[in-house]
Amino acid sequence: MATQPLPGFRDFYPTDFAFRAHIFETWRRTCQRYGFEEYDGPPLEPLELFTTKSGDEIVGQLYNFTDKGGREVALRPEMTPTVARMVAARAGGMKKPIRWFSIAQHFRYERQQRGRLREFYQLNADLIGETGPLADAELIALSIDLVRGFGLGSGDVRVRLSDRRLIRRAFELRGLTEAQQQAVMQVYDKFGRVPQDVSLLKLQEAGLASGDIDALLRLAGVRDFAQLGEGTPDAASLLEAAQPLVEARNALVSMGLGEWIDLDLTIVRGLAYYTGTVFELFDAGRTLRAIAGGGRYDGLLQQLGGVDLPAAGFAIGDVVLGELLRERGLEPEAPAPVQVFVAGVTPEDTPEVLATAHRLREAGFRVEYALRPEAVGKQLKLADARRASLAVVIGPDDRARGEVQLKDLRHKTQLAVAVAELQAALTAALAT
Repeated sequence: MATQPLPGFRDFYPTDFAFRAHIFETWRRTCQRYGFEEYDGPPLEPLELFTTKSGDEIVGQLYNFTDKGGREVALRPEMTPTVARMVAARAGGMKKPIRWFSIAQHFRYERQQRGRLREFYQLNADLIGETGPLADAELIALSIDLVRGFGLGSGDVRVRLSDRRLIRRAFELRGLTEAQQQAVMQVYDKFGRVPQDVSLLKLQEAGLASGDIDALLRLAGVRDFAQLGEGTPDAASLLEAAQPLVEARNALVSMGLGEWIDLDLTIVRGLAYYTGTVFELFDAGRTLRAIAGGGRYDGLLQQLGGVDLPAAGFAIGDVVLGELLRERGLEPEAPAPVQVFVAGVTPEDTPEVLATAHRLREAGFRVEYALRPEAVGKQLKLADARRASLAVVIGPDDRARGEVQLKDLRHKTQLAVAVAELQAALTAALAT
């Protein structure tokens, strides 16, 4: 039998699981501070839920099959279709805006590479029922605080901010056809990851005039809002389209998060359903894939669930974030599985060992003891292996006096403690 998981899948040994739990707990705590409610949905959905959103070409990236009832189904590659379906089912009875988040496992049959696996966990946060730029800023602020919670700063992570309404207006002012607009979107989406001469060739192949190409390449290089109107036939119209983005950025500045933000109009998000503000989080050195990304998708719930509600959301995955935390030395030490080890000196002490261990567990301590008669020295070696902080040693003389010996394995100290005072002594010792 093979001892390795399938390609692109992971085993989570206890240390790995503790790291994953740390990520999840930080995500959950941060979302709850923003008033978001947690939800979940089934990992298996009808195939058409995903093809309706992304087209039949997505099937090549899915784990899909025909189930025993003859239904075409797929393991979820993302959560947006599920949340759209769920909101549509109860939209009339829910107070808007809806603030929901989920932490769920997803599956995509893709070529595995650094930062991309075939299974991954992802936090999805959606704010549904609000159209304004403050909703966009709220989600961007949440995404920032989700990485701040791990000790990352603006020198580690950058938020690249754009708006598809602004990009569309720039295209319209240049008189680009729909096909040309799509070609430029594709060039922008890969901008910086392919040589500029390749981008230039793609724009030429789309039939763009040299003046339009120069203007669109300049727009791709804009990093300051003051530069937006430069070289544009109708600067006032472009600046009008930029107003929601400016307001979202100003809101983030008011929150004290302005130093995280970089204007980058090449951020268009590859998925066609985005309609407004879009953003992505990257490590500052750009050595990794995107940590998080999302934006406004006002028409998607109507398309998927038949409910006309504005919406914005983003996702952050555990794979790239985990790599960045390891690179920065921010991976926490896994907690010790045991706080207190209870040891008996003789076989006759076993009943008292069992009684003591059970009382301490009921009091909330993490406790272990030897499951067979062994010398005290060997029991204490097991305590060290479990990284226990304290050991409670019980012998015949101790039992006769109504005491136990409390050993602090960290500081190499020992004292006699009355059985009635043991819990208080353990609590005090663990606090040091």
